[in-house]
Amino acid sequence: MNKQTIADMEIAGKRVLIRADLNVPLEKGEVSDDTRIVAALPTIRYVLAYDATPIVCSHLGRPKGKPDPKYSLKPVADRLAGLLGCRVYVAPDCIGPEAERLAATIPRGDVLLLENLRFHAEEEANDPKFAQALASLADVYVNDAFGSAHRAHASTVGVTAYLPAVAGFLMEKELTFLDQALASPSRPFVSLLGGAKVSDKIEVIHNLLAKVDWLLIGGGMANTFLKAQGKEIGESLVENDKLEVAQSLLRDGGQKLILPVDVVVADRFDEKAQTRTVSVDAVPAGWRILDIGPQTVELFSRYLGSARTVVWNGPMGVFEMEPFSVGTFAMAHVLAYLDHATTIVGGGDSASAVERAGVAERISHISTGGGASLEFLEGKELPGVACLKARNVGAVTERTYKDAD
Repeated sequence: MNKQTIADMEIAGKRVLIRADLNVPLEKGEVSDDTRIVAALPTIRYVLAYDATPIVCSHLGRPKGKPDPKYSLKPVADRLAGLLGCRVYVAPDCIGPEAERLAATIPRGDVLLLENLRFHAEEEANDPKFAQALASLADVYVNDAFGSAHRAHASTVGVTAYLPAVAGFLMEKELTFLDQALASPSRPFVSLLGGAKVSDKIEVIHNLLAKVDWLLIGGGMANTFLKAQGKEIGESLVENDKLEVAQSLLRDGGQKLILPVDVVVADRFDEKAQTRTVSVDAVPAGWRILDIGPQTVELFSRYLGSARTVVWNGPMGVFEMEPFSVGTFAMAHVLAYLDHATTIVGGGDSASAVERAGVAERISHISTGGGASLEFLEGKELPGVACLKARNVGAVTERTYKDAD
């Protein structure tokens, strides 16, 4: 990674504005999954250890640019305080006189959490005045929100015009794993792609085909490739306007691109539907493909079994419905027991799948950013990363990630 981190900065006694990704699910006013909060702890603890003041900011949900109590970060503050073992003050707004007062007076050893950034439309608009007001609260800026790094917002890009800007430890970890996978992977390098639509991952496929040894495709997006091969797919989800693109990718991919050989089909999109396992050449009319079949699991497992680097993004079927979760969970277990491979799982549904399969602790790295990891895999430079201070050529910062535990 060629960006400076908080470990490269002198922060003792300073106010440090940390852009974290605390966009967590809430149920009945309480945090129901604190994974992203836990991921932010190493950077916050580092700031506290240097007698500096962490001023944490984040968005939560989509409040449409105005205050909405439903999207308040107060429940997040409660969980953060419990995890850190210190007081977490919540500013009533992310900018303005009260936020300024709290940022200037908060006792050392405690944390200030600013209220939801997206209570202001100026955040997503990357408004310079809003960014300057946010920056005025601190002396140093740290972006630790990989999940928002693909967005050019005031809190991810705008503030860097007014403060020295570096990466946090979570951001460093994300970039290190993903960059190494794409730039210098141990081989064989295998990518497993799923999800509903080819259109969401065209650029990912183009970029990865030039880098991987094999590219395995499952999920709803495989249907478009199967139809592009002339196969009948019944009532399955398909992008007819992407058939030519799929044919082109099949030609470009050659023997690298591996498709399902059997599938689980249902007579309707329902958990209680009738199901069958059939060859991809024998999908019944009126039925729909909702998961990969056991022969495909075996086929994909053979390619994955020899891998030394694996990147997985997207489920193999409608894994939210139990009858169609087998393929996705099988892939999760295969990855979990590749003891000699670096396994990287993209955020979103893929991350959810390995959690639900109970194997998350055996994955080398689970990304906290679905959209950001997807754009990284497309080969794009993320706006929230591009604006951070570059590391001098040859400079090395030794880091381990055991402190994330």
